[in-house]
Amino acid sequence: MSGVAIRSRRVITDQGMQPATVLIAGGKIVEVQPYDMSIDADYEMVDVGNDVVMPGLVDTHVHINEPGRTEWEGFNTATQAAAAGGITTLVDMPLNCIPVTTTADAFRIKLDAVSDKLWVDCGFWGGVVPENIDELPALLDAGVLGVKSFLIDSGIDEFPPVTDSDVKRAMPILARYGVPYLIHAELDKEHSPPPAIGNSYQSFLASRPKAWENDAIDLMINAARDFKAQGVDCKVHIVHLSSAEALAAIGAAKESGLSFTVETCPHYLTLFAEAIPDGKTLFKCCPPIRENDNREHLWRALEQRLIDFVVSDHSPCTPQLKEIDSGDIEKAWGGISALQFSLPLVWHEAHQRGLSLPFISRLMSWETARFAGLSHRKGRLAPGYDADVLVFDDHQAVTISKDMIKHRHKITPYEGMQATGAIRQTWLRGQCIYKDDQFIGAAKGQPLLRESKAG
Repeated sequence: MSGVAIRSRRVITDQGMQPATVLIAGGKIVEVQPYDMSIDADYEMVDVGNDVVMPGLVDTHVHINEPGRTEWEGFNTATQAAAAGGITTLVDMPLNCIPVTTTADAFRIKLDAVSDKLWVDCGFWGGVVPENIDELPALLDAGVLGVKSFLIDSGIDEFPPVTDSDVKRAMPILARYGVPYLIHAELDKEHSPPPAIGNSYQSFLASRPKAWENDAIDLMINAARDFKAQGVDCKVHIVHLSSAEALAAIGAAKESGLSFTVETCPHYLTLFAEAIPDGKTLFKCCPPIRENDNREHLWRALEQRLIDFVVSDHSPCTPQLKEIDSGDIEKAWGGISALQFSLPLVWHEAHQRGLSLPFISRLMSWETARFAGLSHRKGRLAPGYDADVLVFDDHQAVTISKDMIKHRHKITPYEGMQATGAIRQTWLRGQCIYKDDQFIGAAKGQPLLRESKAG
């Protein structure tokens, strides 16, 4: 056989959902043909009936924590969880690993750590901290897809926050390379004293108010606007938006022509503060999960395309660091573990709101691929693209359970919750790597490095 033909009565293409057959050879999509067209005998036919055939998801916000904190996660387990969730490409964050990815040498150490561990293709973000701004060209030339900063304590000593002046030093460099500047947008302008939180979720929520996000986003908008006036166009990206109050400023920034993009995450779209009990540390993340009314505003912003896409922000740690037994939200590490469940969770909410699966597919495949500079090969079922395919039963009711979890530690705030949709098969560059809850073969993923240099 020279290739594979995947046929379904529902295939998501650039023209929407339609009956079609996807022809694959040499790891690439050769052609998307009409459903009833006869197929050359050289192709092995895989007919998935009425299940949806869609582009593999591209998740551009994943904390894998290797090397150095592999007991938190690791490339093998994280990329297996990705494959089980229909994610065929992910981009790893630069912190929580040791060393943090803020130099070219540190990046090479990370690349050495991925050998034979990638079940899906993987790109990498670098980091910007006050001490490494002069080294950014070397880091970018090494192949990271862009860089990330915090405007507040990251929780990791070796990844300190940047100031307004640091941001303004970094942005012209990033503009020359044409890569996005990812910002954890929380800014404590008042230098608030540490609050007493204990096991109270509402106290934790009050300790990280929407104003922190709003102020951080305003800072980045103003910086981007000032540089744009000087002819310097830096692509600014706000990670894991939680505060709906910032949407008006974001909309104005986009309308004014700034290169400004925003993501949100499944936990901000599916969970809400009023339903989170005290002492349930698995729900702790930063910025926090906010009120239900805020959540509904985020959904409307997605529909209006004010928010550009949805990514997991999978941020795992050990159960001990989560303080599960003590219930101490104040001490617990912040982060949500749910990498493989992103699509069923988001689809569960989206279809109840009358949103289409092609729309959600675009938000979780094409838009993320484009953002990461991978739109020439990822995120579409189209000729010449990598044959990354997800076969999805969009009607299957799912109750998330501990024994389903593929990431390293079998903990998630979603245990016992309802979702809609089951990943039946995941194909990476024309090879089936996951089917019916089984991984197939060995890890075949590849590192994805940025190839272009500064403009």
